[in-house]
Amino acid sequence: MARKNAIGLDIGASSIKLVQLKESKRGVQLERLAMKPLPTEAIVEGSLMGQSAVVNTIRDLINTHKIKVKDTALSISGMSVIIKKISLPSMDADELEEQINWEAAQYIPYDVTEVHMDYQLLQRRPDQGQMDVLLVAAKRDMVDEYVHAVRTAGLNPVVVEVDCFSVQNAFEHAYGFNPGETIALIDVGATTVNMSIVSNGITMFTRDINMGGNLYTEEIRKQLGVSYDEAENLKVDQDPQDPAQADLRRIMERVSETLAGEIQRSLDFYLNNAAESQFNRLYLSGGASREPSLAGAIERRARVKVELADPFRNVQVDRKLFGEELLAEMRPISVVAFGLALRKALDK
Repeated sequence: MARKNAIGLDIGASSIKLVQLKESKRGVQLERLAMKPLPTEAIVEGSLMGQSAVVNTIRDLINTHKIKVKDTALSISGMSVIIKKISLPSMDADELEEQINWEAAQYIPYDVTEVHMDYQLLQRRPDQGQMDVLLVAAKRDMVDEYVHAVRTAGLNPVVVEVDCFSVQNAFEHAYGFNPGETIALIDVGATTVNMSIVSNGITMFTRDINMGGNLYTEEIRKQLGVSYDEAENLKVDQDPQDPAQADLRRIMERVSETLAGEIQRSLDFYLNNAAESQFNRLYLSGGASREPSLAGAIERRARVKVELADPFRNVQVDRKLFGEELLAEMRPISVVAFGLALRKALDK
């Protein structure tokens, strides 16, 4: 019997996004697509400060959208996650399994008993007697916190992965990775920018930057002297044609330049340490990608066209169930949840 897709549940700093897909011989079909905001500071620096609020929000999504599937894939990011590409002497799979804990101890700043850890062989280099392995570790207490919240909400967590790999999964399904290309994937959430660079279909670089869309809200609040909620509403409901919002536009553009500068520093760091001299494509996603000035600011620095990622481009969508207005709103913010929704129980 074919394994069914898990629910993709992206528990972000400001909202929870849910995607459910159905895979068949005819392709991938969109079954559910939803988002519900979280109370302010329910999640702070990745920690569930308001666990009951998170649990209740998940339950509301499940009940409102009549979700029957229990298996769930979720993801994490931030300072508690370590991703390292390491080079090791060539060895077979059994030897790697035996030695990985010892090797990992050299790269992880925690005791291996304090983390959940996994690894993936990226490539072998027989001419050099070496192989490249992607090592992923996450603080055990953080993972367990998210898993507990999902279980308490009545779901069955079967996959926990890292945000940047969920973005890669979504991108690979929607666009594919072409040989010879180097692609930067940039997901700008409320508090974190998740970056990954994929070259020849292989993950070469990942980085989390501790800033995001909330920076716009904070600057609006400070510069215009309004409350946090008022600032958030101004950010979301901008009217580019309104002359009275000229000050707001200037604030948004300044923050976009700040975010773009941090992103470019990471892109430059990769290029300075890699064989490539440029990127072939840059794709932007996440809630802050809806700010028009951000893509332009990144594009000017990187000198490569920046496109907004569309996770639904290779998916069958019933337009009677999912209108264009909903899809337009959800495209940029559902990339992580979409990547998770491609996963199944027992996936590595």
